[in-house]
Amino acid sequence: MADTIRVEIVSAEVELYSGDATMVFAPALLGEVGIAPNHTAMLSPLAPGDVRVRTVDDEEEIIYVSGGLLEVQPEVVTILSDTAIRAQDIDEEAALAAQEEARRALAERGSELDEAKARAELIQAAAQLQALRKLRKG
Repeated sequence: MADTIRVEIVSAEVELYSGDATMVFAPALLGEVGIAPNHTAMLSPLAPGDVRVRTVDDEEEIIYVSGGLLEVQPEVVTILSDTAIRAQDIDEEAALAAQEEARRALAERGSELDEAKARAELIQAAAQLQALRKLRKG
């Protein structure tokens, strides 16, 4: 039985993480999942949030994903996301501004499409800020 699992985290622009890990936590659509080496195969959509990778050095790598797809095989975890950002690279001021703008748009109550877009932007900004908070705690 292996003590590690290979992890690949890829966005539309770049590969953000590639390496071995002892544990992976991801924001599956129905709740956070923990993936250990030799995990059973699964496929799940991802919600906006943070992926936490516990490295073989017992460090924790935190990467924000805007959503996407999680594929788990017994020896490899693959995460595909339109947008993925290392927590330390998140622009806190921009995330706070986006959150405030989304709240303002929701308060103005435009069309249903505007409201749905504002809600999605609010969720994205909140998830980025949560990833930043987890990075700072660790």
